[in-house]
Amino acid sequence: MVYADLHVHTQRSDGTLTLDEVPAAAREADVEVVAVTDHDRLHPDLDAPVTERDGVEVVAGIELRVDAGDQRLDLLGYGVTPTDDLVAETERIQRDRVARGRAIIENVEDALGVTLDVEPREGLGRPHVARSVVAHPDTGYDDPGAVFVDLIGNGGPCFVARDVPDFEAGAELLADACGVVGLAHPLRYPDPEAALARCGALDAVELDYPYDRPVGEGSADGGRELVEDAIEAYDLLPAGGSDAHGRELGKAGLDEAAYEPFRERL
Repeated sequence: MVYADLHVHTQRSDGTLTLDEVPAAAREADVEVVAVTDHDRLHPDLDAPVTERDGVEVVAGIELRVDAGDQRLDLLGYGVTPTDDLVAETERIQRDRVARGRAIIENVEDALGVTLDVEPREGLGRPHVARSVVAHPDTGYDDPGAVFVDLIGNGGPCFVARDVPDFEAGAELLADACGVVGLAHPLRYPDPEAALARCGALDAVELDYPYDRPVGEGSADGGRELVEDAIEAYDLLPAGGSDAHGRELGKAGLDEAAYEPFRERL
């Protein structure tokens, strides 16, 4: 049973839930703890590292994309107390997101010969563009995933890369502001072993998540054993979450016993 879903997105980035809707979604999934980890953006209505909202424990977090040189990784910061440096970097990233979003939208519109009902703005992510493509009656797409595969996925014909901090700078920014800093979805990267080798500078790694090469028996690149070896080698906290962008929480996460040492660090 999932007690703590530590990877959830809201409308602050590319999720569909508002913060006010998070507690009800958590109760529907029998989840007691939710970490709000929007992409490259802090939630202004979470004014403490951990708060209670309508009976649900809410952890203030962030998911920060960083450049490790050989590949780009996603770091998760949990229990955020914003620093001036982190706020300044997220504001810079959001300015870049607006420019990048504009370029992706224009690329997709040119490729499909349509005008999409989406505007570049802070917090814009590729899922917003994909949903807009699906919603348009003349594109022929009915699945956002297919939009990623054909057009806007990494290396796709309409893809535009973001300007992100390097791994060391990003990890330091999060370490200064957060109670726990971890690596998100370790087996999703082109080189999972290189990604896990970076965990020596972190506190945690996601051991449970529900999609795209999830950690488990039979997974690619070593599966659960590879991640468990990193947890032992670097004395990491196991983390986990749904990486939810919709309303359904609790697809993955920690049970109550696994969350207790995590809570102590927050």
